[in-house]
Amino acid sequence: MSERSLTIDIYSDVVCPWCYIGKRRLEQALESAQAQERARVFWRPFQLNPTMPKVGIDRRVYLETKFGGPEEVQAIHDRITVAGVSAGIEFAFGRITRTPNTFDAHRLVWFAQQQGRQDALVEALFYGYFMEGVNVGEADQLISLAAGAGLDGAAVGRFLESNDGVEGVRQEEARGRQLGIRGVPYFVLNGKATVSGAQPVETFVAAINQASA
Repeated sequence: MSERSLTIDIYSDVVCPWCYIGKRRLEQALESAQAQERARVFWRPFQLNPTMPKVGIDRRVYLETKFGGPEEVQAIHDRITVAGVSAGIEFAFGRITRTPNTFDAHRLVWFAQQQGRQDALVEALFYGYFMEGVNVGEADQLISLAAGAGLDGAAVGRFLESNDGVEGVRQEEARGRQLGIRGVPYFVLNGKATVSGAQPVETFVAAINQASA
C-alpha cells in the first residue's frame, strides 16, 4: 500500500452509539491496513438533536416518544448491544438517565483538536456517556471528562464559559450538510472515499485502500 498520508474526517455525535461502534471498527481497520501512523483523524460535529433543550430530556421519555414505546426501545438497545460486543464495547444503557444537548460537547471537541487531544477527548465522552451514564450536557461533567483526557480543567472551564468555538462548530456542521450528510457516523477519507454508518471492518479497509491509491 502507498504510504501516502491519510486524512479522515468523522462526522458524529457523542450520544450516537453507532458512532462509538464506528470508531472502534475504524481503529481496527487502520490497524489491519497498517495505516495508524499515517492517519490524521479529525472529529467533526453533527447534532442528532439540534433543537434539544439546553438541560436535555429524560432519556426514557425521549426514546419511547421517538421510537414508539418501551418494547421498541429495548429491541433497538438489544441490537446495538450485540454490535457493541463485536466491537469490544459493553454499553450500559441502563445508567443513562438523560438525552443531553450536545452543542457544548462539540465545542469542547473543537477545542481539544487545537490542544492535540481530540481523539482522547472523544473517547472519554463516548465512554463517559455510554458506560457510566455521565450527562455530557453539563459543564462540570465535561470539565471532569476533559481533565481525564489530558486537558487542563481550568482552561476547559474558561473555554466553556466563553463563546469560543461556537462559530467554528456551526461552520463545520454547515460543511457536513453541504456534503449531504443526513446521518452519522459518516467518514470522509482524503476528501474522496466515504463510509456511511458503522460498517464492517472490511469496508473501512477497502475505503482506506481507495483513499490511499
